[in-house]
Amino acid sequence: MPTFSDALNARKPYRSLFISDLHLGARACRAAPILEFLRGVDAETIYLVGDIFDLWHGGRLHWAAAHDAIMAELRARATAGTRVVYLPGNHDATMRDPGAAIEGWELREAVIHTAADGRRYLVLHGDQCDPRILRWHFMTRLGSRADALLRQLDGYLRRRAGLTEWEQSFVDRVLAGANTLLAMGDGFERKLTKLAGAAGAMGVICGHSHKPGLRRHNGVVYANCGDWVDSLTALAEDFDGEMRLLSYERATATAAAPRPAAAARPVEGKAVAEGAL
Repeated sequence: MPTFSDALNARKPYRSLFISDLHLGARACRAAPILEFLRGVDAETIYLVGDIFDLWHGGRLHWAAAHDAIMAELRARATAGTRVVYLPGNHDATMRDPGAAIEGWELREAVIHTAADGRRYLVLHGDQCDPRILRWHFMTRLGSRADALLRQLDGYLRRRAGLTEWEQSFVDRVLAGANTLLAMGDGFERKLTKLAGAAGAMGVICGHSHKPGLRRHNGVVYANCGDWVDSLTALAEDFDGEMRLLSYERATATAAAPRPAAAARPVEGKAVAEGAL
């Protein structure tokens, strides 16, 4: 019978994995792809870069066996010696409260990650750089409820139109436009890279905007994990310190990088490595 260690040996190895915006408990959560992705990769350190849980939506909790399986997978990793660092975001901000804890996980507001090549990255969710009005808990809850209602409408319209979950719909375009508007162009990115510079880091790794990216602003690296509602992406560090965007079942996205881009290659668990930086 295969053991946990056998499964571990079959996974694509990385030094560090950064994954954000799982939104466990929300209607829009893609639990099955998350679980399949996690089971196909391995890392010495896993950074959970915020909005892992959706605790602010104010509606019915959408929690299924697949959500439990994701938690069990992460617990098994921690038990096996993987360092799991959890940096709560605005949708799971209650986990920032004093006394909040998850066994086996390190809870941090922000942390400095030192890559294998010595480069330092500030790691945080990213909502810290939102305009003040968007940092109100009321706005987070309002946004969550609006998203849930739109996702419910999307499910109905997809059934009527015969669309699969992977085909873009009108609601997808509305939500993508809203995310772009809330990100306010590249202002969000520039604020975060300035914050990284102030912390003595050469780059920032974040989530929050649901828009994966790997590029530079004034010489400072901006790396966004993306999300597991729309983009289904994560960020990984190779053992030589290169940062790569990973995409579940998608090999078409690109990432700007000062180093030559690596050719797309398959990763265990239907993940594909794209650009490198």
